[in-house]
Amino acid sequence: MLRLNTVACRRDGQVLFDNLNEFFTRPQRVGITGRNGCGKSSLFAMILSELEPDEGAIELQPGITIAHVAQETPSSDDSALNYVMQGDARLQHIRQQMIELDVVSDDMPAAASTPVEDSQSSAASHKLAELFEQFEDAGGYTAEARAGSLLSGLGFLSLQHTMAANQFSGGWLMRLNLARALMCPSDLLLLDEPTNHLDIDAVFWLQGWLRRYEGTLLMISHDREFLDAVVDTVLHIENRQAVRYTGNYSAFERARAEQLANQQAMYQRQQKKIQEVQRFIDRFKAKATKARQAQSRVKMLERMQRVSQAQVDSQFSFDFEKPRKMSNPLVVLEDAAIGYGDQTVLRDVNFRLGAGDRIALLGRNGAGKSTLVKALVGELLLLDGSRVEGNNLSCGYFAQHQIDQLDYSGTAISQLLMVDPQLSDAQARNFLGRFGFSGDMAMQSVSVFSGGEKARLVLALIVYQRPNVLLLDEPTNHLDMDMRYALSEAMQSFEGALVVVSHDRFLLESVADELWLIADGRLSAYPDDLEAYRRWLAKRTHDTVSTVEQQTQSAADETIDVASAKDAAPNRSSSPKSTLSRKQAKRAAAEQRKRFAPLRSLVSKTEAACDSLHQQIAQLQLKLSDNELYNGSRKAELAELLQQQQELKQQLEEAESAWMTASEQLESAQSAER
Repeated sequence: MLRLNTVACRRDGQVLFDNLNEFFTRPQRVGITGRNGCGKSSLFAMILSELEPDEGAIELQPGITIAHVAQETPSSDDSALNYVMQGDARLQHIRQQMIELDVVSDDMPAAASTPVEDSQSSAASHKLAELFEQFEDAGGYTAEARAGSLLSGLGFLSLQHTMAANQFSGGWLMRLNLARALMCPSDLLLLDEPTNHLDIDAVFWLQGWLRRYEGTLLMISHDREFLDAVVDTVLHIENRQAVRYTGNYSAFERARAEQLANQQAMYQRQQKKIQEVQRFIDRFKAKATKARQAQSRVKMLERMQRVSQAQVDSQFSFDFEKPRKMSNPLVVLEDAAIGYGDQTVLRDVNFRLGAGDRIALLGRNGAGKSTLVKALVGELLLLDGSRVEGNNLSCGYFAQHQIDQLDYSGTAISQLLMVDPQLSDAQARNFLGRFGFSGDMAMQSVSVFSGGEKARLVLALIVYQRPNVLLLDEPTNHLDMDMRYALSEAMQSFEGALVVVSHDRFLLESVADELWLIADGRLSAYPDDLEAYRRWLAKRTHDTVSTVEQQTQSAADETIDVASAKDAAPNRSSSPKSTLSRKQAKRAAAEQRKRFAPLRSLVSKTEAACDSLHQQIAQLQLKLSDNELYNGSRKAELAELLQQQQELKQQLEEAESAWMTASEQLESAQSAER
């Protein structure tokens, strides 16, 4: 499917890798690993013909479909759902042809299509019959359900499915583009750091989706647990070479460690031999009787193929220094209500953070993990309750917006001097060198730094300030394996309190002593481990789907017997052009609508219910936008409206789940008929 023939890549005169010879077949799931800057993303750009190899060639099997995550920002006014559906290019092409034949309108789902009128030509009728069959074979009737499932799996709330694609920002845009890539039926799927900007729930979902993917997957990732669960091959780029290892990431680490140990042993034996020969040469080169032997040994050294010392790419190593002062407790939330404006996200929160606490927060996307962290650091004021700080509280807070707040016109050194103006240039360089900012890099503009380099700089600034509380919200985004490992080691030895939100299970399992779960607007201690949490998520999702399926089963039972439907259906083994006349095309379409009318009716009813709930929520939101509502005298009215809002949103989620399930029931019935 994909062959790399002696491929080389150079950037700014530096060789990233060369003589790369690899062949990938279907099905295969390959993890591409290596430090940041080793050429992984450049390799993807070459496969996509966005870059030309500096040497060699890349050969792709003719006719294969490649899917990848676009980096551009969506400018479309289409809904998120429609934007994702457009990822299936074949289906969109079929739909466009149907629009051109006036079979469907530009804003009407193709499932509501009607046969051409009698006045249209026979050729158009034959074409229509072909398009109906192609549309059904491409899963056109369930495209919305599939797109909705992808969005939900990646953490989009039901209300967000109808938002315009260009209204999303930051990590949500990357999720949207990821869903669009997964929507495309592909032979080769390229994913570059797909878990960045995902929470752990979405990572679990994506892990399951990729394990079911039937094409060839090439994936760049620095998430050990994710790689372990998904890939069956690792291609590791290091020291300008790419080496293939069979197995998951853990198998790769074991094989590589053994390889490095063997190489180091060979290097040490050779060095010992070289020293012995050199001593002989030094001792006897001036003696006439031994000069010939000494000269022979000189030639032997010159011809010797040297074994290089075993080494890995540069490692990071740093520690969180002991906090200057400590108090106990450090911060306490009592009966806290936390949220934004009129929206309460968490209620009745009682949380005490003391010295030595090491806590990881779990919960679905939007449950309130980041909201709780902001309340702990004092960035978000409580809606109710109290926040009590210890006398010596000093927070080190890492979040994506901290990276965005760096002075991009400054340098790494200037950022550190803003924290401590008394530092000398030499002291600043020595400190930053521990985080990979050595030499000229310490004086480069922050604007040219990669995402990983900016994250490293923020971590360096936090470490320098010696906090007694670390509040880390997805700290590993953009960090490579070396930096992630260095961060986990530093966090393990940290003497203060730690609260972390992360999708990196290796990090969580390495540093957290306690798990706390945020669900249904509440915070509580979680007594089990991450694997149990994964099972809990799966069961919760299954229970929700089962409830909806019970509501739609009666409608499914109303469909006619599949065998009878097959007898009534036209024979698909023959060409529609030769067997379907204009009237037969109309009759076939009418029979199909009749057979699946009950389920299509249910799809329409659930869709109408969703529209109605959307309107009710919009009307309620208008009431909640009244500033006078937040006067103390109207507190009871406000509480009632907020409760109504919560109930309507819950009803909307249930209605949208029912719509998706009904769509899947329709697809199953149609597939059985085929």
